[in-house]
Amino acid sequence: MDFMRQRQPVPGDLLASEKGTQRKKWKGLLPVALIFPNRYALGNSNLGFQLVYALVNSLPGFVCERFFYHDNQPPVSLESGRPLRDFPILLCSLSFEQDFLNLLALFFAGGIEPLAEKRTADTQRFRPGQPLVIGGGVASFINPEPLAPFVDLFVVGEAEPVLPQLMAHLADHLTVAEPEVLLRGIVKKFSGCYVPRFYTMHYGEDGLLNRIEADPEAPARVRRVVLEKTQVAGHSQLLSPEAEFANLFLTELGRGCSRGCRFCAAGFVYRPPRLWSAASILAGLAERPAEIKRVGLLGMEMARGDDLARIAEYLLGEGCALSFSSLRADAISEELCHLLAQSKLKSAAIAPDGGSERLRRVINKGISEQDVLWAAEALAKAGISHLKLYFMIGLPTETEDDLEELLLLTGKVRKTLLGVGRETGRMGNITLSVNSFVPKAWTPFQFHGFAPLTTLKSSIKFLRKGVAGLANTRLVVDQPGNAFYQAVLARGDRKVGLALYTMLQSGQNWRQSLQGCGINPEDYAMRKRGKEELFPWEIIDHGIDRRYLWAEYQKALEEKATVACDTAQCKRCGVCHG
Repeated sequence: MDFMRQRQPVPGDLLASEKGTQRKKWKGLLPVALIFPNRYALGNSNLGFQLVYALVNSLPGFVCERFFYHDNQPPVSLESGRPLRDFPILLCSLSFEQDFLNLLALFFAGGIEPLAEKRTADTQRFRPGQPLVIGGGVASFINPEPLAPFVDLFVVGEAEPVLPQLMAHLADHLTVAEPEVLLRGIVKKFSGCYVPRFYTMHYGEDGLLNRIEADPEAPARVRRVVLEKTQVAGHSQLLSPEAEFANLFLTELGRGCSRGCRFCAAGFVYRPPRLWSAASILAGLAERPAEIKRVGLLGMEMARGDDLARIAEYLLGEGCALSFSSLRADAISEELCHLLAQSKLKSAAIAPDGGSERLRRVINKGISEQDVLWAAEALAKAGISHLKLYFMIGLPTETEDDLEELLLLTGKVRKTLLGVGRETGRMGNITLSVNSFVPKAWTPFQFHGFAPLTTLKSSIKFLRKGVAGLANTRLVVDQPGNAFYQAVLARGDRKVGLALYTMLQSGQNWRQSLQGCGINPEDYAMRKRGKEELFPWEIIDHGIDRRYLWAEYQKALEEKATVACDTAQCKRCGVCHG
């Protein structure tokens, strides 16, 4: 099949400043569009997106080119300027629920029919203009259902164990097998492949999901795939001054987290927690271009003490400066502080998340006020002059007393920074970043409701008043209305997805579109769920026993903590010994 067509202008400025761009001649190759439905700056800082780009381009017989979302612009590939309709395979990288609508808009703008079954209704093969649409990324394996009407196939879990074999299968069968036959062959042959059209969602008269019916040839539930170990830690494949993390070389410390914060979907869907060995992390760091001196270490947990010392020694020897997205207050060691001091890093972030000791027990954060204050002092002594504190409002059981404690803790951190500043001559400042809690699938708080908007707005007003009296302290808050929209999508189903489709066609806002489709958004976002209620996202099997999630929710309401995972012997959640 000839996939060659007339080229459109290439976005040369972006490509000229990139390192790692892969540009191939198309002749004899199967074209793959890799879509990140958001801005270039955000997508090109996403390590998962980069790893898939490099992986597909490393496979024989494929050319993979990137697409990003631009308002009201026909999508063309970054590498060659070709339109989306020239690609017979679309890989969609999904990290945020808010990007679901962007993906549909990108399909419309690119001349691609969004609805999967309509897209293939009159074709005998997946082909350019009627492509095979594959979804992946963490948002799609937390809850893929809002996008189920539009995606032919989801790769559920981590790409490395399954994507190379899947792409090889597509190279052999895409242009010769009918869509239905191709998809049936995939679900029989590969783990972690979810084809939504092979499942029917049945609802009762009360509007609640009561049964998920699988096609006889499809698994009852789709088990997530996991990368158990790696010789070379995941690391940046593309570097650009235009990325969100401009010319920052990213390297993974591991995947998953043992802590079990009850609000954190990533902490549950990336189980079991895996810390990569120092050798694999150093192997990843060794791929850094010599002229790039800024390094970011990614992971929900810090490397072990001895491993961190080896990593620090290597980075200092290479003259590299270190950056982190945020640090656990109880994981800041002498080795890390020494490395931060040598890196001349001026800002860092700590995430207490809950404003009070009580609320941190509710969310199972596992850090104390003393941990936060010790971390603030250690970071200030390491030369950090700007500290960012992340908190959430609207958490289960939160009261005004918790907000008052949040302000008191902020004041104590400020006092700590000022004390160090008097000794060093560097007066620090604080940014207080406050976001509304959004209940996420596969967490103990999936049973809880999103807080009323009036409550969230009142909490923000309370915090603004309290912060106004704190010098060198700035408050940054999200918009509760945006968080409410995210909450609808986070616990959404196929009906919500079809409402997004209607929204794009009608030009209505999302609330009007949902209500026009007979959907009450408050019911999706704010309603508390019962112990036995079936959830649409349970088509995915993460190995987690839902009874464990309910028990953790009850412990949260009782303000009881749970110890961190010990994967060698822990049998609590079901992932490791299920």
